[in-house]
Amino acid sequence: MSAPDLIRIVSRSSPMALAQVERVRAELTALHPGIRTEVVPVTTSGDRWMGDLAKLGGKGAFTKEVDAALIAGEADLAVHCVKDVPADRPLPAGTTFAAFLERDDIRDALIHPEGLTLDELPAGTRIGTSSVRRIAQLAASHPELECVPMRGNANRRLEKLAAGDADALLLAVSGLERIGRTDVISEVLSVETMCPPIGAGILALQCREDDTATIDAVSGLGDPAAYREATAERMFLHVLQGHCNSPIAGYARAERSGDLSLRARVFTPDGKRVLNAHEWAGPLDPATLGTSVAVALLRQGARELIDGIAH
Repeated sequence: MSAPDLIRIVSRSSPMALAQVERVRAELTALHPGIRTEVVPVTTSGDRWMGDLAKLGGKGAFTKEVDAALIAGEADLAVHCVKDVPADRPLPAGTTFAAFLERDDIRDALIHPEGLTLDELPAGTRIGTSSVRRIAQLAASHPELECVPMRGNANRRLEKLAAGDADALLLAVSGLERIGRTDVISEVLSVETMCPPIGAGILALQCREDDTATIDAVSGLGDPAAYREATAERMFLHVLQGHCNSPIAGYARAERSGDLSLRARVFTPDGKRVLNAHEWAGPLDPATLGTSVAVALLRQGARELIDGIAH
């Protein structure tokens, strides 16, 4: 089947989201030189709301309007950060992931105006973040630091840091790379220091299930390793049925040998209790690995821990 002449891409209207779309457009043009693309920007309720995401229904606040435009036929393709797509429920009926792009850096970065590292920060330093995952891990490893609520896109958070709303920030390395601001990074934190969110660094391309022309056109952009990693991670989160206030972290890694591993952690919000699981699988189905790691954490009490957190 020949590629369509025009693909309309819907995305959040933030600078980072639009940078992600530009990556997709460039890769799509390289794959199908004659294709035309058009961007359909939307502002989501999650972008407008600066309060507690739980009051908007959690991460779905960043995808609801994008999904609606796709389902209504106003666009042909949606670009999502996998970490923002809820895994505790299925994709909207009639839609599917057509491709997962090659994974970017999954690590977090510390931004400090004077270039200090995490271990060098003095007691009482205010870290700007609203991520329950980051807050729990900092509480466990650096209880002398203070987390202050901060939401908004990366550019807006950097503006808030400059205005003195916080003394330092934690942001995703991949996001800073996408907006060309790696110059502000003081330290890139290892995954042992700050375990990433499920789906970190992966862009997913979502289409309507019946739009075979668009699915065929974009499926060639998919990366097999990213597909296996995303599938394992999302199944893990689905089995756990975590909500937006659940401090859950983890990442899968596909090796050149074909082996696949998944390391995951569940925390109490204060970081005083941490559950760990890490399993390897060879050619095992990624979803089976995700299920197995989730079950390992459930055996340790993850269900009670997650259900005990207000949301």
